[in-house]
Amino acid sequence: MRIPRNGEVAGLAAAVCLIFACVARAQLAQPLVSEQTLKQVSEHVYALVGFPNIGIVVGNRGTLVIDTGLGTRNGATVMRAVEKLAKGQNLYLTTTHYHSEHTTGEQAFPPHTVLIRPVVQQEELNQRLPQHMARFREMSQQNKDLLQDVKLRTPDILLDGEMKLDLGGVSARLFCLGAAHTKGDMLVFVEEDSVLIPGDIVQSKLFPIMPDGEATMKGWLAVLDKVEPLKPRLIVPDHGELGDGSLIAKQRAMLQELQGRALELKKPECC
Repeated sequence: MRIPRNGEVAGLAAAVCLIFACVARAQLAQPLVSEQTLKQVSEHVYALVGFPNIGIVVGNRGTLVIDTGLGTRNGATVMRAVEKLAKGQNLYLTTTHYHSEHTTGEQAFPPHTVLIRPVVQQEELNQRLPQHMARFREMSQQNKDLLQDVKLRTPDILLDGEMKLDLGGVSARLFCLGAAHTKGDMLVFVEEDSVLIPGDIVQSKLFPIMPDGEATMKGWLAVLDKVEPLKPRLIVPDHGELGDGSLIAKQRAMLQELQGRALELKKPECC
């Protein structure tokens, strides 16, 4: 029977810590959303590229915004971009998960904004967002300033399962597939353009973070298996570079490699 050597375990732990540190530095390097980073992804979909990438779906009657940025200042930047793009009066806002950089800019949106959030995600937000904001405030003075006086509102629509939002000439499917990065992860699929906005479930050139006990390798891989049949043409991940449908397979390959290395270290070996 073989027990993993201390050096092997320590080496893996050090590698994981180094990756997490690099991710944290990357996050701190770009905490502000900029209108200058606006990109048209497809006929109806735009993205403000930054921390995080903000998705905007524009129809003839309404506009859907996916995520808000960190704090009111970033939320206001998102709204300025939306006002330039919007064609209709209806404005919808949804969030891919409860983390601070995805939710805390919502107070910058006008009162008529219809906020849509999954039931499970709202429960997570109520329980865990205060602690998450506290961690972000400790990262830098800028984060602390951005997160001053955050005031969250009650969602107008609590989603249990999925819904299809008709924006006029384009529709957005909002749906949950189970716990992956968080328990309340939500994805958005713009069917007419074949564009997937998957939150943190599919990322690009970034290490997948499992922040708490709700995030498991098994659950994340199961969600990817459910997403792949959509065969999206383009993907707007919450973090990392925009890409095409191949990002799903790349995300799975990374998770499977990590899973395989961990299992190999735990595997008993006969002498």
